[in-house]
Amino acid sequence: MSTATATSPTTTETITTAQPRQTRHSHLPGQKPFGPLRITAFVVLLLLAIGWLLPFLWAVATAFKTETDAASGDPGWIGAAGPTVEAFTAILSQGNVYIWALNSLWTSVAITVITLAISAMAAYAFSRLDFTGRKWLFVVIIASIVVPPQVLIIPLFYEMLAFNMIDTHWGLILPQVVAPAMVFILKRFFDAIPIELEDAARVDGAGRLRIFWSVVLPLSRPIMASVGIFVFIAAWNNFLWPFLVINDTTLMTLPVGLQTVISAYGVQYAQVMAQAVLAALPLIVVFLIFQKQIVKGVATSGFGGQ
Repeated sequence: MSTATATSPTTTETITTAQPRQTRHSHLPGQKPFGPLRITAFVVLLLLAIGWLLPFLWAVATAFKTETDAASGDPGWIGAAGPTVEAFTAILSQGNVYIWALNSLWTSVAITVITLAISAMAAYAFSRLDFTGRKWLFVVIIASIVVPPQVLIIPLFYEMLAFNMIDTHWGLILPQVVAPAMVFILKRFFDAIPIELEDAARVDGAGRLRIFWSVVLPLSRPIMASVGIFVFIAAWNNFLWPFLVINDTTLMTLPVGLQTVISAYGVQYAQVMAQAVLAALPLIVVFLIFQKQIVKGVATSGFGGQ
């Protein structure tokens, strides 16, 4: 209860107003109560998460079985012989596995860095510069998002053949650095940056490139981190293009190289699952390290809408 006293020359009046008492169960302004709708959404998302995790857990369990237990069709999570690392030992005993891992690492990093540089500069140009054909060129970029990458495989292969880039890492890297979807996402984020910040920097004598480097990019760290992680994951997982353009075993990436080992010795289910776990392990580590940046980028930059 709060009491306010108003005084006049003739009378004194006491006005008492009642205010609602805050309890520990009260919701903050703008916070929605945990009602039936949110509970239903939580249950549905939990079921979807379990449905996604079960195949991965099954792959991990199969990778720790012997080949006999893996091929027996026993639905148990643990084989009759108990957990074993034979499948991982067989995969890692191949001398080229470490070379393939390094090839995947450096090509994925190169693709990520180049894609970020190209996409960020293109997105900033579409967001801030006014040039002839800007709208139509952006329409072309948006339209190219819906083009399946497989349609471009043959033209890209002949292009790399003409430039003598078959069986080279640059032949693997360069066709993957053009990402129209990332240009669109970054442009949406740059559009939301107040133009007044750039005007203030321009008054201080900064040029367009200095504004981009010192003002825009520091404000875009969440979205740049999110885009970089998604590009890295796509580059690491890419199988079709490295499989077509690389024939030298010493230049292969990890997914392609492991597949050739399994093909050479026939289908061995435990080793197939061990291969999947080894290929996915670096991506899991990357996600665990940068999950805050991913969530922040999705929430604030355009992956989930604004």
